[in-house]
Amino acid sequence: MLRDLYDKVIKLSERKNALPTLAAVSFAESSFFPIPPDVILVPMCLAQPQKARLFAAVCTIASVLGGILGYFIGAFLYDTLGQWLISLYGYGDSVEAFREAYAKWGAWIILIKGMTPIPYKIVTIASGFAGYDFFMFVLLSLITRGARFFLVAELLRIYGDPIREFIEKRLTLVLTGFLAAIVGGFFIAKYAF
Repeated sequence: MLRDLYDKVIKLSERKNALPTLAAVSFAESSFFPIPPDVILVPMCLAQPQKARLFAAVCTIASVLGGILGYFIGAFLYDTLGQWLISLYGYGDSVEAFREAYAKWGAWIILIKGMTPIPYKIVTIASGFAGYDFFMFVLLSLITRGARFFLVAELLRIYGDPIREFIEKRLTLVLTGFLAAIVGGFFIAKYAF
């Protein structure tokens, strides 16, 4: 079953609509969607390593644009949509502590959390809610999201064949590890504050 799913994702990543799909998932993940764009970025880079940098650029730009939406949700719609989204992911009690942490460590929070499996939507909504400087938020988001996606893409571009071979031989282990990272990211975000 996992092999069929993997093969389908690899084939989908070679289609013409793969790039808009990557952009849509990257955008949505930064503001409300729970699945990170890596589920599409990795297969796309494995299927077409010569385009890995393009994929990383699309992922970065879409993620930052989605982050801007998340920022505006936090800044202007927190009492309605923002609070609901944060509560939906189980972080309702943590946001006030997150807001206080922004007063001291705002730049570091954005930079560090943008590189981790901690859901970036929490950072974007909390940044708007905390009133963090918008220009700095966008700049730091470009740096951290770009670093994350370009690192993944570059590693896959350079070492794609051995990585693809490793993934295909140990598909269950890799998918389990990926799911554990996502769940771990939610867990860390919930209990880190």
